[in-house]
Amino acid sequence: MKSPAPSRTTSRRRILAGLAALAVLPVAACNGVQGGKDAAGSDYPSRAVQFTVPFSPGGSGDLISRAVAKAAEKPLGQSVVVTNKPGANGAVGGKEVLASTPDGYNIALLVKSLFAITPLAVKDPTAIQPDKMKIITTLTQEDYVLVVNAASPYKTLDDLLKAPSVRYATTGVGTGAQLSQALLFKAANVKATDVPFDGGAPATTALLGKQVEALSGSLAETMPQIKAGKLRPLAIFSEKRSAFLPDVPTAQEKGFDVVVDQRRFIVAPPGLPDAVATKLTDAFAEARKDAAYDTFLTDNYMERWEVSDQEARQHLTDAAKEYADLTSKFGLTFGSGK
Repeated sequence: MKSPAPSRTTSRRRILAGLAALAVLPVAACNGVQGGKDAAGSDYPSRAVQFTVPFSPGGSGDLISRAVAKAAEKPLGQSVVVTNKPGANGAVGGKEVLASTPDGYNIALLVKSLFAITPLAVKDPTAIQPDKMKIITTLTQEDYVLVVNAASPYKTLDDLLKAPSVRYATTGVGTGAQLSQALLFKAANVKATDVPFDGGAPATTALLGKQVEALSGSLAETMPQIKAGKLRPLAIFSEKRSAFLPDVPTAQEKGFDVVVDQRRFIVAPPGLPDAVATKLTDAFAEARKDAAYDTFLTDNYMERWEVSDQEARQHLTDAAKEYADLTSKFGLTFGSGK
């Protein structure tokens, strides 16, 4: 006697059960893990990476970012699109990127002064904290040089410090450009007023237009105008004289214990999957070996700063203490420029 034919309901249940079994096969093939760190980086990057430069176009930060972004495209296998979002010494663009999804498609350039100097001038409860970001790679170290317009009556640092008053340009509140000059003028007992701009390019333009009397700018931003005979260097805020400006004395040589520099590095949001972080770090490590990138550094008077994540964090911590001690030593109410 034949068995009764299965009902439509029974057949439907068997089909659904079979489909359900098929649906879990990919999970089993991946050891039951989906969306983990390894899976997250398996096909990364599958589209362009957005690189936020939180400074104005044409400044030192913008220049180095575009150079390294171009060099990183080949090893990364995708375009690296640079977008400028200036404001608050990098805090505006930096905060936006660090609050984004940690998937490797949003990275940003940040600078030492944002962590070591800006907190001395700006009380920001939402300030970026070093432990709330992933450092992808470190890039450069740059010195600050004090310059005046070539048509200025101030031929030497001594001449400038004898002026009845000085209006000096900075690249923003809480920047190395501001700190170096504020400390110098305070130590020399010069009546000085800072005029902040959103980046080195507009600050340099202001000095060329005689809107201000002085500027402490990076070599990348000032050397072209120095070589063109439009700006005159008076002192450099480094521990020793620069090979690019061997005839220019340091502030220390002139009796002022003011040493300030800038460091630049690339970050991503916290929580970035390890596989993605490794791909980014490796791509930028290759970019730093690129011959065109090396030529760019030399042509723009930048020195390499290539250290580990931990060394970079320690440097930021040490610099914050050093600059706080300097402002205390000179009795400077930082941010006022007085």
